[in-house]
Amino acid sequence: MITVYVYVLDTLADWELGYVTSELNSGRFFKKGAQCVKIQTVSYSKEPINTMGGLTIVPDCLIDDIVVSESSMLLLAGADTWNDSKHGAIIEKASEFLSLGATVCAICGATTALANFGLLDKRPHTSNGPGFLEMFSPCYKGQGFYIDKPSVADNNLITASCTGALLWTKQIIEHLGVFQSNTLESWYEYFSTGEPKHFFALMQTLPSRHL
Repeated sequence: MITVYVYVLDTLADWELGYVTSELNSGRFFKKGAQCVKIQTVSYSKEPINTMGGLTIVPDCLIDDIVVSESSMLLLAGADTWNDSKHGAIIEKASEFLSLGATVCAICGATTALANFGLLDKRPHTSNGPGFLEMFSPCYKGQGFYIDKPSVADNNLITASCTGALLWTKQIIEHLGVFQSNTLESWYEYFSTGEPKHFFALMQTLPSRHL
C-alpha cells in the first residue's frame, strides 16, 4: 500500500490538491493490479484548520505519526502561513523523506518552505516564476537549478507553480505508477483541453469494470 500524507495548515490553497487527491483517493482510473493508496491528512496538531476556500479539515494524524518509507509520499500545498515557525517540523520531515528515497511533492508557496531549508539548492525544481523564491526565501541558493515550467519532476522531488496543479498531478501519478500510460495521457489531455475525444479515449483505456 502507498501512503500519501497531505500536510494541512491554515489558509491551505485547497484547489491545488483537488486533482491529485481525488484521483488517488477514488482510484477510479487505476490500472488493474495497481497498489492501493491511502491518503492521510497530517498537521502539527489535531486542531481543525481552515482552508483558503473556507473548508474545515481535522487532521488524521500528527507529524510524529508519519512513517517514512519508499512507499510513502508527502504532499505540500501553498498557503499564506508557511512562514510560521511551527511548520518547520514538516520541512525537516520532508528532508528525511528525500534522504530516504521517499517522495516529496510541493506546489506554490510550499516551495518557499523547501527553499528556506536548502532543499532546492542542488536539485532541479520550479516555483511561481523566476525571482519568486529569491523574494520569499532569503536563504535560497538554487538559482542554477531553477526550471521555468509549470511543474518539474526530479526523481523523488516534484515541484510546481501555483498554475501547475494539473501537470503536477500527472507527474505524481506517473511517479506512483497507478495508471496505465495511455490512461494518464488521455486523462491529462482531457482535463487540459476539455475536448470530448480525449474523454472517450480515456474511457477506452479502462478495464471493463469502469464501463
